[in-house]
Amino acid sequence: MKIIILGAGQVGGTLAEHLAIEQNDVTVVDTNVDKLRALQDRLDLQTVNGHASHPITLLRAGAEDADMLIAVTNSDEINMMACQIAYTLFKTPTKISRVRSPNYLAHDELFNNDHVPVDVLISPEQLVTKSMRELIANPGALQVLDFADGRVQLVAVRAFYGGPLVGQQLQEIRKHMPRVDTRVAAIFRRDQSIIPEGNTVVEADDEVFFIAAKEHIRAVTSELRRLDKPYKRIMIAGGGNIGSRLAAAIDGEYQVKLIERSYSRCRELSEKLKDVIVLNGNASDTELLASENIEGTDVFCALTNNDEVNIMTAMLAKRMGARKVITLITNPAYIDLLQGDEIDIAMSPQQITIGSLLTHVRRGDIYNVHSLRRGAAEAIEMIAHGDARSSKVVGHRLDEIDLPDGVTIGAIVRGKEVLIAHRHIVVETDDHVILFLVDKSQVGAVEKLFQVGLNFF
Repeated sequence: MKIIILGAGQVGGTLAEHLAIEQNDVTVVDTNVDKLRALQDRLDLQTVNGHASHPITLLRAGAEDADMLIAVTNSDEINMMACQIAYTLFKTPTKISRVRSPNYLAHDELFNNDHVPVDVLISPEQLVTKSMRELIANPGALQVLDFADGRVQLVAVRAFYGGPLVGQQLQEIRKHMPRVDTRVAAIFRRDQSIIPEGNTVVEADDEVFFIAAKEHIRAVTSELRRLDKPYKRIMIAGGGNIGSRLAAAIDGEYQVKLIERSYSRCRELSEKLKDVIVLNGNASDTELLASENIEGTDVFCALTNNDEVNIMTAMLAKRMGARKVITLITNPAYIDLLQGDEIDIAMSPQQITIGSLLTHVRRGDIYNVHSLRRGAAEAIEMIAHGDARSSKVVGHRLDEIDLPDGVTIGAIVRGKEVLIAHRHIVVETDDHVILFLVDKSQVGAVEKLFQVGLNFF
């Protein structure tokens, strides 16, 4: 596929790396020569130095015969204008744009070929807010991912000493919970992946990814760790786009306090957020944190636009007694260093955004893609097509499917029915098949597995 990426920042650069490794024809456009040179030095791709929304720049990037344009510069206006020009001058088939401003996102009717020709809108702030909200709603989870419009969830938890299943084989989970169907899709032990079997023994500190219907998530979590009490008190540091979105999303559901340095921003937020206590101050002020009962806070979310500030305030909040701390970190080098020590969860906006983008880039009928473990692993929801003669999947029992190494099937969604993967289940056409890939290099093999043979047509 020939893809033009506008913007060589963290999202654009990470996306370019994913797509170049998967043998796509990628061209990256940016005004920053140094960023382009750094990408070209380590990846097999083309670069163009120029303004992303200028017709001559798009022409030099190969827009005349591009299959897709992905606009992820830091400017909403440049991204939207680039999509308009790609549509008007070059008839680019698929146009994806990152749009951050709520003022644009509030008007869905803007984004169609008669107005602003954007086929897919990507809002990192919305995606991060949704992920944060799921973590708050699922105490103890490291990551919560939705499939089949939220009916199925893939959840990562760290197994703790004292969990009923720790030290036992996975097949014991059915004895513990005879009415709950679940499947462990993967286990990461000391950063090494383990493809789980029935006789696999769960150890303390294992990072366990399991899949289940949404209503069963809490029950399964309780088997792997001491079940955390539901969260009540949330404190948010930073009243920017993400901090204010999260506060609005959980306003009324939890007791929420938001700390913001700008007085004028505090006034604005206090008028918009009905039940949120908005505090003007510095989140690293120990006196302020103590006076606002940080030791009684269930979750502290560090959501400013500065990695270092987020790290320091989260560590301070943890040491002062916050039960759990979640911090937003844009520099991927920091995440592996920090998560699991004093910081419970380090969240990467670009990795969350990449998964959403890959849903629209991958070959085959893909409904969802989630990037896991800082991009090393993936979870994919694919729709099966064909019949027993034309497909290597449809009409076959799960134990008959020749899955690539490191790939497991976690569940199948058939209409409104959720079927946790067991070897006797037969895949039917139009099933949503949820797969876990501990090695993302197997994506191409999975796409090939789901291809329909010509005799189907």
